[in-house]
Order: sequence, then structure tokens, then C-alpha cells
Amino acid sequence: MELWFSEPHTKDVKLSIRINKQLHSEQSEYQRIDVFESPEFGRFLTLDGLMMLTEKDEFIYHEMITHVAMASNPDIKNILVIGAGDGGTVRELTRYDSIENIDMVEIDERVVEVSREFLPVTACRLDDPRVHIFYDDGLRFVRRKENLYDLIIVDSTDPFGPGEGLFTSEFYGNCFSALTEKGILVNQHESPYYAEDAKAMQRAHRRIKEFFDICRVYQVHIPTYPSGHWLFGFASKNIDPLNADAEKWNALGIKTKYYNTELHKGCFAIPNYVKELLENS
Repeated sequence: MELWFSEPHTKDVKLSIRINKQLHSEQSEYQRIDVFESPEFGRFLTLDGLMMLTEKDEFIYHEMITHVAMASNPDIKNILVIGAGDGGTVRELTRYDSIENIDMVEIDERVVEVSREFLPVTACRLDDPRVHIFYDDGLRFVRRKENLYDLIIVDSTDPFGPGEGLFTSEFYGNCFSALTEKGILVNQHESPYYAEDAKAMQRAHRRIKEFFDICRVYQVHIPTYPSGHWLFGFASKNIDPLNADAEKWNALGIKTKYYNTELHKGCFAIPNYVKELLENS
């Protein structure tokens, strides 16, 4: 008998992946956590039935949520990561010797523990001495901070359930206050393709623009995410990612599978239909 995992992307579209077996399933205080093993994508993590990552394509998401900001400001020392319980974002950040501190705020401790056990490919650097994990609500945590972080990465779930508060005007305003003068905010920005995802993207973009002078969107292709076309938001008080020093980043010698400095510029060139959605947000 064949076993399949299916995730609905709309009421008329779903993604199905054949699985070898289910490795873990539980209902935590906040959400259902499942880990599966598949022949095509390796192990993958779902929360409340929605795909979070697969071993095969997670490098795309985690490289692009981190290296674009790091190349835009090589002086980043102190970082806040909100969400990211699987550890992939932290793994990429710890590759920079220049980073001094990474505070990671995850609301659900069980996501971290399950990732440590079943997803060592992403959770492998959570014990780096520069990493400090706080099990707290990201909205509440950042509310208490001011002029502290050079970079805030919002590696959240979708804008409902446990991650809902991370898409509000209050949250983005608190992030603005928590950032230093050259601080950068990067957030997963949803997909522009399907109607409901596009509405969430527009709403987030509109709220971020209320606070930040520089507010750009860049794109990436992630096969297992709805439509495969995914966006990230880049917001800053005064740093434009299009002015990144490519030579300086390349001199670091960081080996990547997806990100490069040519792509850094190219990913900000977005299709007309996405431009229109952003302009009308």
C-alpha cells in the first residue's frame, strides 16, 4: 500500500508527496507536529498539516532568508531570530565569524526538540555558544527591546495560529524600535500566486511600509511551498540591499548552494503582477 502526504494549497489544488513512513507525530501545546520520510524529499516537517521544510530544498529558504541581509550589511553583530525552531536559519547565521550573538525566540519548545532528534541537517548548530534560545511569544519578546539588534529575521509560520501575531502592525512597529540605526528586518513574505496567499502578502507589506523608509521584496523558488514562488521582505531604516558590496561578501568564502551575489541583485527584479500587488497593498 502506498502512503501519501497531501497539503491543500487552495480548495482546488494540493501538493502530494509519497512517503516511506511517518517518523513522529504529536500534538504540542500549540500545534500538531509531524515528521515524515519520503523517497524524493528526504525527511520533512509539517506543522498543523502544512509543510515547513524538507531535507531536499530547505537550503533554498534558509540561505535566502539570511545571506541577503548579511551581504547588505557586513557589520551585523547582534541578531534576533523569531521562530526558526528547526534551526536552519541559525545554521546559516553561525557560518559568519563576525556575528557575536544570536537570540532565537520560538514559542513551541517541542518544535526545537523534535528537530534536534529528527532533523539534524537543520538543527546542527543550535548549540553554538553564540546562540541563546528563548521559549516565548515573539510579539511579547520584541516588545521589550529597543535599539538593540542589527538584524531581525522573522522565520514564522503562516499568518494564522501560533504565528498570527507576527504579521501585525504592532509587531512590525516593535521590530522597528528594537533595531539599531542600520538595522534590517527580513521576514518570510508568503506567496503572490494564489489569491489568499497574495492577500496575506499584501497585508504584511502594507504594514511594514508604515514604519520603514526602505521596504523591498525579493523572490525565490521553493518547490514544496505553495506554487513554488515565494517572497521575502527586506526592510531597513537606511540600508538598501541593492547597494551590497559583492566583493566583500565573496571574500568571506562562504560556500552556498543557492545564494550568490549575482542572484542577490537579480532576486529583487520581480514580475509585473507582483509589482502590481505590492503597489496596491
